[in-house]
Amino acid sequence: MKNDFMVAINQVCHERQLPVEVVLEAVEVALVSAYKRNYGGNSISAKIDQETGELSIFAEKEVVEEVLDPKNEISLEEARQIDPDVDYGDVVQVESTPADFGRIAAQTTKQVILQRIREAERDALYRSYAEREGEIVHGTVQKVDQHQVTLSLGKVEAYLPRSEQIPTERYSEGQRLRAYVSQVNKTPRGPQIIVSRTHRNFLRRLLEVEVPEIYNGTVEVKAIAREAGYRSKVAVAALQEGVDPVGSCVGMRGVRIQSIVNELNGEKIDVAEWSPLMTKFIANALSPAKVLNVILLDAITGDKTAMVVVPDKQLSLAIGKEGQNARLAAKLTGWRIDIKSAMEAAREALERVSASEEIKARVSHRPEVFSLTSAILSEREDGSELSGGELNLLGEAIELIMQAELAIAREKQEAERAARLQAIAEESKDLLAEAEAILSGEAPAAEGEESAPETEPAAEVEPEVEAPAETVEAVAETDAAAETEPAPVETEETAPAVEPVAEAEPEPVAAEAETPAEEEAPAPPEGELTSVLESVVAPKKPKKKTKKRLKAMVVEDEADLDLDSLIGGKKKPKPKRRAPKLDDTLHRVTGKRRRKGEDEWDEFDELEY
Repeated sequence: MKNDFMVAINQVCHERQLPVEVVLEAVEVALVSAYKRNYGGNSISAKIDQETGELSIFAEKEVVEEVLDPKNEISLEEARQIDPDVDYGDVVQVESTPADFGRIAAQTTKQVILQRIREAERDALYRSYAEREGEIVHGTVQKVDQHQVTLSLGKVEAYLPRSEQIPTERYSEGQRLRAYVSQVNKTPRGPQIIVSRTHRNFLRRLLEVEVPEIYNGTVEVKAIAREAGYRSKVAVAALQEGVDPVGSCVGMRGVRIQSIVNELNGEKIDVAEWSPLMTKFIANALSPAKVLNVILLDAITGDKTAMVVVPDKQLSLAIGKEGQNARLAAKLTGWRIDIKSAMEAAREALERVSASEEIKARVSHRPEVFSLTSAILSEREDGSELSGGELNLLGEAIELIMQAELAIAREKQEAERAARLQAIAEESKDLLAEAEAILSGEAPAAEGEESAPETEPAAEVEPEVEAPAETVEAVAETDAAAETEPAPVETEETAPAVEPVAEAEPEPVAAEAETPAEEEAPAPPEGELTSVLESVVAPKKPKKKTKKRLKAMVVEDEADLDLDSLIGGKKKPKPKRRAPKLDDTLHRVTGKRRRKGEDEWDEFDELEY
């Protein structure tokens, strides 16, 4: 009986083309579902021996002292019969296969097994056709309706939408077709396969099938432009020397290309040789028309535009029916193609030369070409056919004029580019100079030197600490001494000095005028604010641009208080007699002063803390 069970499993796998493991997994899941429905339990697992086909159900039970739930719990004595090393709280697997489980399982798990097998079959079909996306499949027309054609691919159906059908084809039931798998979607009802007969890669795959050189990589298909059902153009290139790419695709007497034309219901196919030189590639793409000149006008128009000159008798062939040949050539090359006849292009070129002195100067070294061109244009006004020599002469004149125009356009572009770069350089210089000026103006402030801002708005500063009485007395004595002394005139390098502990009266400094601006510099006001600030300054380094630089101050006259100098910002030199300096390394304030008749600065300790 068990052997018969495995025989049945193997037969299902063979018919459905499914792995044995997938079917056995589906059966095990169905057995677990059937056991839970009939007997209950939380952690149930099923196992099938692939050799004997024996079914086993295992239930996980917890080892407890007192069994209250026999379906999920087991005593220690029973558990140690299964595993001698278990203890309370451990979980053991106990075989719980019922005696009549075969009949119950057959009734309960039938639909579950079938459902899982169908799902596995759909997944297998999806994977197989997803790998074939981008390839050609053979199918039989099974149904034809207004919107799509249904193809039978064996175990699965494919759909050929109306947009993917060749307009010139008519389909009938039972007809054999080759189609390109463009899309494979996974749905609950199985894989949805969309095929196409208008895709350009369909032509690529047909070429790989019919041309061995393309299949083995000797010839490469560079580009394809296709209007399904009417005409296609293929650009091919040889990857091996000595191989003719066009001849390989066409075949002996056109046998290879003709089989593809028959498959596409008479669609015309032009095979052109690809070239890295764009002018040659565009000329080849316009085959079978003969091309005289190809001029790339990207330097003039700013986009990918090419002007093609063809003989007057070849103009209609180059354009094609309803512009089809020119349109496909533009798709194949990626360039916009403007086709003109030789007479028309030569006449327009001569008109541009006569209207522009700059062009005339550039082509003046070949006057004979333009005189002969003018004579030909005057003689052939009746529309008579031009000879080969006359066509070559017209082509040469057109080439000279167009190259002159392109050179002028490139020179203008270079001049505009150079002007833009010059403007950017000048602007960068201005920005750099401005940045240097800003940095040079802020450098003294960063070093802690005294200066007052020019445009900084006055801010209200409140003292945080009251000055001691000794400080006030020192300020008064300093102000009195300032009234009796003549005001010194300082240079730009001179900075005011502070002498809180005066050991000797400073001698007056003679006025030494270096510049007219320094002679007109006013004397510092009475009640020097700097002396007050230096007498009560905190021992830590003051911060830039903040009112917390002042620990305390005493102001007797608000008119003498310059709040801008307290806030910080852009600073200007102010003539003062004393210049305080905070030494961070020695933790003391030093002062500098200039003595009469001396050019050197003397440094001495003023305050220590």
